[in-house]
Amino acid sequence: MIKRTLNFSNPCYLKKKDMQVSIGFPEHVGKPDVSIPIEDIGIMVLDHPQITLTHALISALSDNNVAIVSCNAKHLPYGVMLPMFSHHAFTEKMYEQLGSSLPLRKNLWQQTVIAKISNQAAMLRSIGADDGKMQYYLKLVKSGDPQNVEGRAAAYYWENLFGEKSNFVRDRDEDGINAMLNYGYAILLAVVARALVSSGLLPAVGIHHRNKYNPWCLASDIMEPYRPYVDRIVLQVSEEFPESGELTPEIKRRLLQVPVTDIEIDGKKSPLMVGISRTTASLSACFGGVSRKILYPEVS
Repeated sequence: MIKRTLNFSNPCYLKKKDMQVSIGFPEHVGKPDVSIPIEDIGIMVLDHPQITLTHALISALSDNNVAIVSCNAKHLPYGVMLPMFSHHAFTEKMYEQLGSSLPLRKNLWQQTVIAKISNQAAMLRSIGADDGKMQYYLKLVKSGDPQNVEGRAAAYYWENLFGEKSNFVRDRDEDGINAMLNYGYAILLAVVARALVSSGLLPAVGIHHRNKYNPWCLASDIMEPYRPYVDRIVLQVSEEFPESGELTPEIKRRLLQVPVTDIEIDGKKSPLMVGISRTTASLSACFGGVSRKILYPEVS
């Protein structure tokens, strides 16, 4: 079943009632609350300071592996709440992850970089841009990517994705397209972190990322080949709203479609949220010695 992504951007009171989220609005006094089954929810985005949740609801959401995303004053996703564990063999999976060898992690990162660059190249082809340089970079990726081919390919990708005349520069602190990318990537990160926990893995322990200030290192690793799906949505939105310098409700609504975007892995199509679960399950199998390949999607 495809899980729903809920976004709350107005004052409201959220509580648990009969395994449903009961939603009350201050302006609807005397009217019945709106109810949504908790089992239908995958991600809940809280984007207003006057939102109240009961502890009973938070506990029920955690039991159902719902990722709760809170936004900051700029209305950008800033925090993610996940259950501590939601896999029946969590401790076993944790030790397999922590005990993984350096050669294995380097190989997994090589696979990840190749998948990311391949998908970025496909994105450029889809808009009629030259991907020849990306194909060249693909041949240079070695175990562990010691030459940082990922970064070099990304620089070329951003120079060409929005058109050579756009003068676009990827900057996490800028508005406009950058803000759209930030929002979409934050939603993607929440989806990946949720799937990692479901597979019994620790989102903080990466195969490549080691930033001591990043509590989502593994999620940051695994989301890389999925980023072009966010880029595609942002590209479409930026063309439809070329003058928009801020994240309007309509733009946010479009970006919240990231979890249900269609993807394809090994010839099988599914929503992105379902596909990421296949990816994290394959990663867990690699840590367990059952497999040596991560299943990543291919952008068409």
